[in-house]
Amino acid sequence: MIPRWSRTLGNHLYRHSNTGISRDLYVLPCRRISKIAAVEAPVASNAFFKSEVNLNKLFRSKPCSLALPPDSPLRIEEPIYKGLRRFLLKMMLFYSKQSKSIRQANVIYRRVVSQADKPAIYDAFRLEKTFRTNFSMLVVHMWLCLRRLKAEGKEGVELGQYVYEIYNHDLETRVSKAGVNLLLSKWMRELEKVFYGNIVAFETAMLPGAKHDDLLNAVWKNVFAEDGSSKLDAAALPAVMAFTRYIRRECICLSLTDKEAMFSGNFMFTPLDNPKP
Repeated sequence: MIPRWSRTLGNHLYRHSNTGISRDLYVLPCRRISKIAAVEAPVASNAFFKSEVNLNKLFRSKPCSLALPPDSPLRIEEPIYKGLRRFLLKMMLFYSKQSKSIRQANVIYRRVVSQADKPAIYDAFRLEKTFRTNFSMLVVHMWLCLRRLKAEGKEGVELGQYVYEIYNHDLETRVSKAGVNLLLSKWMRELEKVFYGNIVAFETAMLPGAKHDDLLNAVWKNVFAEDGSSKLDAAALPAVMAFTRYIRRECICLSLTDKEAMFSGNFMFTPLDNPKP
């Protein structure tokens, strides 16, 4: 059975890209998410704000593979065991396809979380780090990974499903820590709707026939606008445009990242601690 997220990113989007369905249909109000967090996540530091980096110059450099070099200390390799330990682990199905896929999915999701949780990404795009914006960053980077995995066919879709299941488990923990202890399943269903609404909006905006501003509008509504408003705030425009370029560049960078690096999780999103053009 094909996972729902995979169907969402499927070819039907291309077939229906010219229909009259409003893209607003896919964007759910952000105020739903705002209600979840009784305790907001810590606010990012203001170090980047003071640096006066010109957002208009960011993310214009030539895209490149995000694969980590062989000697990178950030690589996570599959453990190698010998002798009796290997025999026992094999008996416990440690080396089964499913066990290996789960380990790979954990590493991939760690890359997503690493980028989405870093204060640098909120500083770079002039965002306050709250539950809502943190969730939006998780969704964006999950979408980037899932669409890249799907490009590898059935094998990539199967691995992507493990990543999605780990994401759901982590999200449930985050919602609980944010102060929601009652009606947790209700909020999880709401967040699931927002997740799919977001990835459809982003994916539709990346179609060949999409207008140039479609992705920018999707980014504004789903990441920056606190109430899901379609009216773009002029003051936020440089940051929204920079984040739109960031998404487009990461999409290309991931397409240049080889299958082995993607499946093993030995890749890293573009660092934003010291953003460069």
